[in-house]
Amino acid sequence: MALPSQKPNEPLGDEILQDWENIGSGGFGDVYKARHKDWGFDVAIKLLHRGVCPSASLWIEAEVMTRASCDCVLRLYGTYKGFPPIEGDPVQRRRGGEPMQEGLVMAFMERGSLQSLFDKLHDPLLWPLVCRLAHQVAVGMNFLHQQDLMHGDLKPCNVLLDDHFNAKLADFGLSRVSTSCMSTSCMPTEEKTGYLQGTYKYMPPEAFDSSYHPVRAFDIYSYGILLWSILSGKEPYPCNNPELVIESVRGGQRPPTPKKIDKEGWNELVNLMEQCWDNDPSKRPKFKDSLETTEAVFSQNRDGIPDAVCQVEKAFRGVATTSNQLSTRGKKKPFIERTESNDEVDFKIRDPIKVSTREMSCPDKGEYFCHCSDAIFSLCVNKKF
Repeated sequence: MALPSQKPNEPLGDEILQDWENIGSGGFGDVYKARHKDWGFDVAIKLLHRGVCPSASLWIEAEVMTRASCDCVLRLYGTYKGFPPIEGDPVQRRRGGEPMQEGLVMAFMERGSLQSLFDKLHDPLLWPLVCRLAHQVAVGMNFLHQQDLMHGDLKPCNVLLDDHFNAKLADFGLSRVSTSCMSTSCMPTEEKTGYLQGTYKYMPPEAFDSSYHPVRAFDIYSYGILLWSILSGKEPYPCNNPELVIESVRGGQRPPTPKKIDKEGWNELVNLMEQCWDNDPSKRPKFKDSLETTEAVFSQNRDGIPDAVCQVEKAFRGVATTSNQLSTRGKKKPFIERTESNDEVDFKIRDPIKVSTREMSCPDKGEYFCHCSDAIFSLCVNKKF
């Protein structure tokens, strides 16, 4: 049965949405969950900050995304335009001549993102789930590239999960629109961050040149780093100093290969990962070619998916129970908990200046100091100090 969608060029209004609830915020705007009165289910609404993009660009992009259809890409139902009941009385705001807010109406993903999955489990994912996620992301990215669309911001926060932990790519439209709406500088300073802030860990070395124009090889590199995260269950580069990470990446350094496990397809995914993050963009494989590897590996491990999903669901329930117990006792949340309330990978709780390394695990400490020392050496060699 086909899912509902609004008529072309007809934004959803306030009269059809109710029970608004903020579920996140970031560089582009705020994300809300709301109930569609006619459809009878929840949708996600991303309200753009005023001035982020010209309205015409947003509507054109939304129309393209609405026509797109792929199981591995988050469904966009259409657009929104109105006065959401989140900033004062909508009637008074309308009477006061305040401009309407604009945004995108998308499918709501109850399981959150791949990043939230990492944060809740704190361990590498079960192998069958690793294989399926790697393949589904590759399928979604190949679909976008075949439609002449780039993602431009592929990272765990932008890979959403449905009820059965299937991957759905998100925010590819906004990333594409943003290239003409925000600063083109790639240096991650607070004055020039825009859509690139925090995503530097997933950006290819050539992207840090001021004259760089994103091409498909950008996304393929990001996929390589994302593969590392899927294999390890971690965020790459423990050091959160942008300059150190960028200099290391430009010098050819990459995250260390995850600890090998004796599973079918491990070597194939690791080899694909290393091909994707090659320093030379011309040597990175196309997603169409990468699918041969990911599909073969997924097929080898497909039978283990039901059990893997059941185990992850049990872990989720355990996390929820523990969180409820902690909240009722009035205890603070664990240090390792992170919110995915933005589109930027800017985890201040792991600020290397403000946070003691004694909060890290022993492997993380070693990886942290390794990357920092290598990056500092690289900076010294290039006379950056």
